[in-house]
Amino acid sequence: MLRVVSDAQTAAERRHVTLLGLLDMSAAVDCVDHQLLLQRLEKHCGLHGSVLRWMTLYLAGRIQKVLYSGLSSEAQRVFYGVPQGSVLGPLLLNLYLASLSSVVSEHGLNLHQYADDCQLYLSVPVDDAPSAVTPLSQCVADVAEWLSASRLRLNPDKSVIMRLGSKHQVEKVTIHDIPVLQSSL
Repeated sequence: MLRVVSDAQTAAERRHVTLLGLLDMSAAVDCVDHQLLLQRLEKHCGLHGSVLRWMTLYLAGRIQKVLYSGLSSEAQRVFYGVPQGSVLGPLLLNLYLASLSSVVSEHGLNLHQYADDCQLYLSVPVDDAPSAVTPLSQCVADVAEWLSASRLRLNPDKSVIMRLGSKHQVEKVTIHDIPVLQSSL
C-alpha cells in the first residue's frame, strides 16, 4: 500500500489526480482451483518435477467437515482453496493471481496486490480525469472477466473507487459515478 500512496503523492506534486480502485474479491482464498493453480505454477512460475509434485501433494487429499452443535458432517474432499493460516496460503494465492497484472497493464493502469487485496490505479491531469473513467471501467470489467475465468468473483458492492490528490485538485474533478459492471461506484 505504501507504493500506491507514494505514487499518488508524486502525482499530486505534478498536479495530477489518482483514480484508485480498491477491488474486493469474494472468498478468494476459498475458491482457488487446485488444478488451475498447479497449471499456473508450472506454466507461469516454471515449477517442474519434484517441486511441482510436492505442491500437488500439499494440495491433494485435503478434507473438511462441518461441526455444529456437537454434530459432524461426513468428511468431504477439498478441491478448492488454499490453506488459511499457513505460510504458503498467501503466497499460493499471489501466484494464482500473478497473471492478473497483464490484464491491468493492457489498460495502462498500475496494480498493487497482496493475497486477495487488489488496488488498481492511474494518475492523470485534473482536466483528463473524465476521460480516464472509460479505461478504468473497462479495466475493472476485464479484471472481473479474468477473475471469473479463474473461478473467482469480483464483488462490486464491496469495491470502491477513490479520487486522490490535493484538496484543490480533487475538488476540480467532476466525476461522481464510475460505471463498474452492472453498478456504479
